[in-house]
Amino acid sequence: MAKTIGIIAIKGGVGKTSCTANLGAALASQFNKKVLLVDANFSAPNLGMHFGLFEPVATLQSALQGKKPIQDTVQEYNENLHIIPSALEANPIKSPFLLKKKLQALKKYYDIILIDASPSLNNEILSTMIASDELYVIASPDYPTLSTTMRAVKVAKQKKTPITGIILNKVRNKSFELSVEEIEKATGVPVIGFLPDDIKMLEAVASTKPMAEHAPNASQTIEFNKIAAYMIGEKNYEDNGIIASIRKFFNKNLQKVELNRQINKEADKKK
Repeated sequence: MAKTIGIIAIKGGVGKTSCTANLGAALASQFNKKVLLVDANFSAPNLGMHFGLFEPVATLQSALQGKKPIQDTVQEYNENLHIIPSALEANPIKSPFLLKKKLQALKKYYDIILIDASPSLNNEILSTMIASDELYVIASPDYPTLSTTMRAVKVAKQKKTPITGIILNKVRNKSFELSVEEIEKATGVPVIGFLPDDIKMLEAVASTKPMAEHAPNASQTIEFNKIAAYMIGEKNYEDNGIIASIRKFFNKNLQKVELNRQINKEADKKK
């Protein structure tokens, strides 16, 4: 049965959807996992667009409204990576429990189900929290995002869905950015991903391809691979290049994130 992971953020613009798309692609391409991506951002769906699905006929809403079996809404990007897109509709989801019920029929076909959540604190994000076995929060290293991340952590705890880690995105390594330790101290959640800001991501979105295909050797792509490895408990994805070694040596934040991944993996093994 698939592990269901919710990718959440209570703030637009942090790159939640692009992270969901690329983590799914990394799991499928680098670790040969059967992955299903689900667009549960009903208010502003665009996960499918990252893979060239601009006007899907069958959508998640079709299944939630009982118009189609959920199996009929699945779109195949490649053999290992499938997507359930959403449509922009005026009617919001009525029951936050319905998504979990519908996805149950698909869990036996996949290793991992990644849900791209809505950034709105309503039934949309609650449906992702309820349907997920664990959650990851996408954030950027600034105070406005930190405040919304703290709110997301609080709501997730109330709903008793554990937040496994925070993934920092769009990091520019500037002195004015919040450090990993500052974010962890404020939220009580470990930072397990550290994604550098990269214009190649914009290029990949424009080409409707994941970073694994568009720029397989980019630093951001390597970090996606490392986060994906952490998600499934695999041996850490190694990057032994000279540039990566130099970057890690001079970046205390990156060193801390690597340590977090190692410590948490060892702790999981002892459970």
